[in-house]
Amino acid sequence: MLAETICSAVSAAGLGIAALTAYRKRFLAATRIAAYSLVPVALVMTGLVEWVSGIVFNPTVWIGFGLLGLAWLLLFTTRAVERRGLGKKAGRTPEAVAPAASAPSLGAGSASGPQGAAGRKPSAAAGDDFSDIEAILKKHGI
Repeated sequence: MLAETICSAVSAAGLGIAALTAYRKRFLAATRIAAYSLVPVALVMTGLVEWVSGIVFNPTVWIGFGLLGLAWLLLFTTRAVERRGLGKKAGRTPEAVAPAASAPSLGAGSASGPQGAAGRKPSAAAGDDFSDIEAILKKHGI
């Protein structure tokens, strides 16, 4: 009952401000203020205010929200642990979960890549390093 009275008072005040704004010949702003001031009364008339106040003051609902939060926390905690690899099974290997990235083709790399130092091309000619990029650009007409 108190919520309905407060919403009605807020709507009446808003309509009064809208009337003053319209008196000052600012009709667009007055219409916008009137639209916003009708929202609280509309919420009371549809029963939404009573529904929300029933949820807020009911302890069973808060316990339900707490359980939902706990479930959400458990789900995302297990996902984070799984991503960091702390909960791996003994039979899994890193290649089965996520394949290793290939070594970068440019720059001075180390010999610990998948190809090693023997698999790399010598960088004697700088123009040969970009031949595949040039082919792609020519293919697209650039």
